[in-house]
Amino acid sequence: MTTEQWGNPLSTADAAGIGGLERAILKFHAYEADPIAALDAVIAEHPDMVMAHAARAGIIATAADQAFDAELQASLGAARALAPRGNARERAYIAATQLWAEGDFAGATEAWGRIAIDHPRDLLAVQLAQLGDFFLGQSLMLRDRIARVLPAWDRQVPGYGFLLGMHAFGLEECGEYAKAEAAGREGVAINPRDGWAVHAVAHVMEMTGRTADGAAWLEQTSPGWAPDNLLAFHNWWHLALFRIEQGDIAGALALFDERISAGGFGQALEMVDGSALLWRLMALGHDVGPRWSLLAEGWGARIAHGHYAFNDLHAMMTFVGLGDRASQHALLRTLERAAAGGGTNAMMTRDVGLPACRGFEAFGRGDYAAAIAHLLPLRAVAQRFGGSHAQRDVLSWTLVEAALRAGEARMADALIAERLAAKPESALNQAWAARRLRLPEKAAA
Repeated sequence: MTTEQWGNPLSTADAAGIGGLERAILKFHAYEADPIAALDAVIAEHPDMVMAHAARAGIIATAADQAFDAELQASLGAARALAPRGNARERAYIAATQLWAEGDFAGATEAWGRIAIDHPRDLLAVQLAQLGDFFLGQSLMLRDRIARVLPAWDRQVPGYGFLLGMHAFGLEECGEYAKAEAAGREGVAINPRDGWAVHAVAHVMEMTGRTADGAAWLEQTSPGWAPDNLLAFHNWWHLALFRIEQGDIAGALALFDERISAGGFGQALEMVDGSALLWRLMALGHDVGPRWSLLAEGWGARIAHGHYAFNDLHAMMTFVGLGDRASQHALLRTLERAAAGGGTNAMMTRDVGLPACRGFEAFGRGDYAAAIAHLLPLRAVAQRFGGSHAQRDVLSWTLVEAALRAGEARMADALIAERLAAKPESALNQAWAARRLRLPEKAAA
């Protein structure tokens, strides 16, 4: 039986092909550009290499963007055609990605997780499963899928730092901030180009209100992760959040202009960050100028997809920012169809995506009472449509603004108290509290 350097079985014995596969997968672990191009080069030389096709399909699937569906189907079709000559592990990869392509995100995530149970040094399976858990909002599994395989690893195993970075993110999402920071810093020490480990530490600092530390961390580590990195736009987004917290609105907008939009918003993951940043600034009353227009074409092309509710909420932000009522209504119709359909996204849309989009649409037309009515019940279930705690914080952010704008002093008190309990030193939270003091009191109903 042939194996790659981590001991995972392969159905090919070609040393050059295996080396190319390993290098491509390591690019994916580091989010270096471009793992798909690297896999394409392997496939061009070794068209019958089952694992190269299986890896390519899985990586495309976890972009969570239906705009890439044709590419996913082509890659998956090539993998399926070769499956009879593959081994059990390779066929399991193909089956997992097939589930994802059919809309069963939860089933696919569990299938990748099972591969990692059977092959604990299969870091590709671990990473695909963690991405699935991220898209599903499964905080415990973000941590525990990594913990399952850690005993099989140590610093002598290539890629160990990437595993630490993944574990750091899972620990952070579970509120284990000290452990998360330690693991993330160790991952970056092993490989300064590990953008995911850098990102995990930034999340710790975001969640604990360490604004100055977070900004300094990202600035100091950027020579490692920023060049030629597919995650760079997201780390710049985190820096922009720290800039907002520091009151540097011009700095946040400069990051949007020079860094976050630098890739041209060619994929949904980039557009999510662009929309999320502009929405937060707009909600605070800042003029973002014509920047919404940079996102209009991309979200407009996806308006009928109904593929992933988390993306749809960020599309709604853009349509509200543009004042595009027709697109807002078209997106709501898409969400209504998605909620009535099947697959994992139907649940996400019913439980969170559709009411969240209705709430943001109401906010945009100045009906702040309706925005509160739609958004407030989502706080307890928002994890069901995926993302991180930091990303889902946009719901709380919007609720606070809606309460203040509606003059709902007691609602504002409650929401601001929540935020201050978590981040008492937050300048943003303190500014909201100061605005609340200027509201006239209303008698309780």
